[in-house]
Amino acid sequence: MSKKAQSTFSFPQWTDEQVFVKGSQMSSSLPSENKQRGKSNQQRIHRFLRALGPGIITGASDDDPSGIATYAQAGAALGYSCLWTALVTFPLMAAVQVICAKVGLVTGKGLSSVLRQRFSAKISYPAVLALVIANTINAGTDITAIAAGINLLVPIPISVLVVPIALLILVLQFWGTYRLIATIFKWLTLALLAYVAASFFANPDVGATLRGTFVPKIQFDREYLEILLAILGTTISPYLFFWQASQEAEEKKLRTKQSPQERGTLAENLADAAWDVNIGMFFSNLVMYFIILTTAATLHEAGGTDIQSASEAAQALRPLAGDAATILFALGMIGTGFLAVPILTTSAAYAIAEAARWRKHSLDQTPRGAFNFYAIIAAITLVALAMNFSGINPIKALYWTAVINGFLAGPLVILIMLIANNKAVMKKSANGPVLNVLGWLATGVMCLAAVGLALTWILP
Repeated sequence: MSKKAQSTFSFPQWTDEQVFVKGSQMSSSLPSENKQRGKSNQQRIHRFLRALGPGIITGASDDDPSGIATYAQAGAALGYSCLWTALVTFPLMAAVQVICAKVGLVTGKGLSSVLRQRFSAKISYPAVLALVIANTINAGTDITAIAAGINLLVPIPISVLVVPIALLILVLQFWGTYRLIATIFKWLTLALLAYVAASFFANPDVGATLRGTFVPKIQFDREYLEILLAILGTTISPYLFFWQASQEAEEKKLRTKQSPQERGTLAENLADAAWDVNIGMFFSNLVMYFIILTTAATLHEAGGTDIQSASEAAQALRPLAGDAATILFALGMIGTGFLAVPILTTSAAYAIAEAARWRKHSLDQTPRGAFNFYAIIAAITLVALAMNFSGINPIKALYWTAVINGFLAGPLVILIMLIANNKAVMKKSANGPVLNVLGWLATGVMCLAAVGLALTWILP
């Protein structure tokens, strides 16, 4: 996951809000210092590509099997009416991830460690415990989803596949690296882009698409609020908060071994992280939008409002791919699953290790050098594996995992926002107006959706 090679030229010294809001403008002009150095366009492109790291992986893994299943269910059940969530959640999720990246870069620590230092054990430990439980459930359902994807390609029972899949993930994590996993499986996630093309082949209702995209529709009933919370929970996901901060902290440790010129300033590194996060989140929400659009135009229009299996969900791609629809869907599930499961188990292990104040807890260390850290990864993976023998419907399990994450995300973002505004922790990098507005707005939306759904369960 480490970028290893770092800056060869500098970005302007912008404030946090300028870094976040003007990220798309950052490549429009180069500092005079860099022009004087005579860097070629090829070097500049290479520098830009090297800046892409944890945020890109975070964005790709955000469209994990739980996300795919949730977005497909949303489009099938509600049609075009929830397309607006893709536009609304993009700035919110990007802001939260930028804030988490800032915490990791400024403090050099993961979220769990900072939570433990700034809050009492009565607050920090339950937060870590909730994350570990949610991640374990999520990892279990994603392992099942990988098996379901393979089952679409070869007629091997899902129950037979889950054990080899879990063991393969552990072997790759223990004796390889996450970079190896990402190298092998990240290209499979490009199959999700088939939804972009499939949406046009499905001939969606243009008027309904525009209304669903730009006119938010809120219904105060159980089904709508349940799906809304699931969308929020799988998009603004708690495990991504911890993963982003921990990986940025790892990046900061690696930079200490580099020369000052290669290391870059904090402002430059924050700018790199903003680019990284925004591009990753944009890709994630692009896929999200078109999964909802495609399933709305196909499954919902055909009356298939309740997806029960992976093969049913795959039918949304039939207008584009015909009989190959199941292959594309399967590749997407397999690729995102293999990207997401290690992030889920590792982010939980980071949280535990930081809360327990273990000195050695890094993916850059060997299992022998960080035995407890890798033991936690193995334990969480095995518990997640055991869940797969409960007989739960894989698609439904993925969907309900998103709902669980929706309930957990709001309280966690509150704690993150309190940290990000604490000048004793963040010093000059504490949040300014733009990130505060977006961060607290994300918090409010998550909490309101969770409370609203809870009320529909309690009240008649």
